[in-house]
Parts: sequence; C-alpha cells; structure tokens
Amino acid sequence: MIDQLRARIDDRSAAVGIAGLGYVGLPLAVEFARAGFRVTGIEPDAARVEAVRRGESYIGDVRGEDVAGAVRAGRLTASVSWDVAASLDVIVICVPTPFNANREPDLSYVSAATEEIARRLRPGQLVVLESTTYPGTTEEVLLPMLARGGLQVGREFSLAYSPERVDPGNRDYQIANTSKLVGGVTSVCTSLTVALYEKAVVKVVPVSSARVAEMAKLLENIFRTVNIALVNELAMLCDRMGLSVWEVVEAAATKPFGFMSFQPGPGVGGHCLPVDPVYLSWKAKEYDFYTNFITLASEVNANMPYFVVQKLLRVLTQRGARVLGSRVLVLGVAFKRNVIDVRNSPAVKVIELLREHGIEAAYHDPLVPRLEVKGAMLDSVPLTPETLAGADCVVVHTDHGGFNYDWIVGHARLVFDTRNAARDVKAGREKVIRL
Repeated sequence: MIDQLRARIDDRSAAVGIAGLGYVGLPLAVEFARAGFRVTGIEPDAARVEAVRRGESYIGDVRGEDVAGAVRAGRLTASVSWDVAASLDVIVICVPTPFNANREPDLSYVSAATEEIARRLRPGQLVVLESTTYPGTTEEVLLPMLARGGLQVGREFSLAYSPERVDPGNRDYQIANTSKLVGGVTSVCTSLTVALYEKAVVKVVPVSSARVAEMAKLLENIFRTVNIALVNELAMLCDRMGLSVWEVVEAAATKPFGFMSFQPGPGVGGHCLPVDPVYLSWKAKEYDFYTNFITLASEVNANMPYFVVQKLLRVLTQRGARVLGSRVLVLGVAFKRNVIDVRNSPAVKVIELLREHGIEAAYHDPLVPRLEVKGAMLDSVPLTPETLAGADCVVVHTDHGGFNYDWIVGHARLVFDTRNAARDVKAGREKVIRL
C-alpha cells in the first residue's frame, strides 16, 4: 500500500487534502495544485470555502489569479465536511496552535483534526502535521489517535512532521523556494513525505525523526525571539543613557563578521514568535528543565508595549501636554509591515494601555479596517491632514510601505517612531521621537 501511494505521488495522481486553509494552508494548497496534484481544502469557515470555490484569495501572500487558475484547472476545491478525507491519499494538517489563558499549549485544533482523520483513516494514507508545536507532538498525540484502529504506522499508514516556514509579507521567499524539513515516525514515513514535498518545493531536507523536525522549527523562531529581545533590552538601556539604539545597531552592523543585525520595536507578534517559546518551555518542564534564558527573552519582548506607552507618557508630560484626554493616533496595527495579520500584535496592548491611562487612542491601518481591543471593535480612521494634526502624538507602530513619512511628519504635531521609519525625513525632524 505504501508503494502504491508512492507511485501515485510520483505521477502526481495522489489526492492531497489540506486541513485548514489559513495563512499556512491556503498557500500550500495552491502550491501542491501548481505542482499537478488534485487538492481539497478542508476548512470549517464556510466563507473561506466559498471564496476558494469562486477562485478568490483572502490571504495577502496568495494571489487571487493563482487560486482561480488552480480552480479552473480542476486541481483545487474546498469543503467544510471531513467526509472527503476518506477519499484522500495525503492529508496535511495546517491548523492553529495557540496558547491558552494560562500560557500553556493549546492543541485542541490539532487534536480535533486528528480525531476526524482517525475516524476515516484507511490503509495507504499519509498524514503530515505542519503546525508549529512542541517536540513529541507527532508521536505522543497524533500517533496514538491514528493507530487506535489497528493500522500500523510505517506499513499500513504513514505519519510525519514537516514544519511550515511561512513568512507573511516576504516577497522573496515563499513555499516553493524555501527548503522544507521532513521528519517521519519511521524511515518509510520520512521517504514518502520527502517524495511528496519534492514535487512542490525546491529543496527537501530529511531529518532523523519527527521530534528533530519539531525542535528545529522552534529553534528557528526562538533564535529570532531571543535576538529581538536582546536589542529591545538594549533599546530600553539606550533610552535611559540618552543614546540612539538605531545608531548603535547601525554602527555595530558595519562589522563584516560575527554580528547579525536585529531591529528593536514595540514587541513581537504573529503566530510563531510569541508562541514558540511557550511551547518549548512547557515541554521542557517534563524533563525537569527550565528554559530561563528563553523565558526571559519572551518577558522582555512582552514588556515592550509597556515601555512604549511609558515613554510616550513621559514625552507628552515633558512637552507640557496633558495626559488625561490626550489624543493619540496609532499608525499600523498589523504585527509586521505590509501584512493584514493582527495575531498577537503589540498594537492591541499599546492601544489598550493608552486607553487605561485616559488617552483617546485611535488607529489607522490601510490593511486592517477593524480591530478588536479588549472586547471593543475599533474602525480604522481616515489618514488625513486633519486626523494627523488633531492628535497630540502619532505613534508609528507598523511601518507599512505605503506610508508617506515626509507627509505624515509634516502634518503631525509630534511623532513617536517605534520602527525608525521616519529616519530619512528631512523637514520636521525635531518633531520625531524615536524608540
């Protein structure tokens, strides 16, 4: 049965299912369809399913014409029902893995998807988990659920982990040209999964186990988290010492070896950077190991919205402005530039804190028309000379490429730039305060 599936993968006749058509699943579905596979997305959101069927994209990194082309070619469709899973040869799980209110891993989406697959699992199928998670999830959570019907992994069905490496907004590296890690529960599972991804990805790197692939994924993002925390902590120190952290970083970056440049900011957001340290730290405790260094980095990054607000309050006070009743306009609320994603965005905490201090906080983001802050829905306000001039301070939170910073600084009374976005502005530089 494994050999039969391998043959279908090699001639691209295998039916591929993608469980979850979000920021990871939809791009992957389109890429497998482009590679010649028949792809079915399984997605509980009926609106997303209908959009895919119409050939429309709701993900910024996926072009509508690519979705439409795959649909017209008969290579892409979508369904809200799990019943299609029985007819699929491959099922790739791309569902969210957030943390709960107690900052513990929430695998409810993964477990729910696996349960649906287990009910329909038949001999010869391949199941791949792409969602970011802690080492051991594939073997400790998925495998027992899938094997309870009596099928043997590596012989009658296959199971592997291949972490997503999606970088929202990155125009240079997307799924097809980003190398892919693959770790199977058995060597047969690994080779079969490698054969699948080799049809759609430029380079596939097999590793010895699913646990290695799971840990490697965490390392990739925790590496960034730790280094961002380092420069964020340096930013707070430079503020106290009266130095420009931006000039310090730029100066250090002139060294051609031994230094990698990371930029400070109002915190970290998205699905991976704030979440991955939580997953690893939680799992490490099972081994009586405490990831103090990683945990501290997460704390530093989580504290940045508080630092931003405290510095803003200090600046307003120093300039003779009243804090209570002040008006602040936050520019950009997505977690990074040129994306629509607001998951774990520091902007939410910044606006929440400003309001707690009695400040009238509004926001403008051309990519995010509505934002929920502590149960309240806010609408993006128009960016006009009047809205800029009417704010006691304009806070640049997300440095979207469409912003004209000369124009913004020219009309604003005061600009607090947390991204060094206005570094090239000439006129009105005295109005710009940097992180």
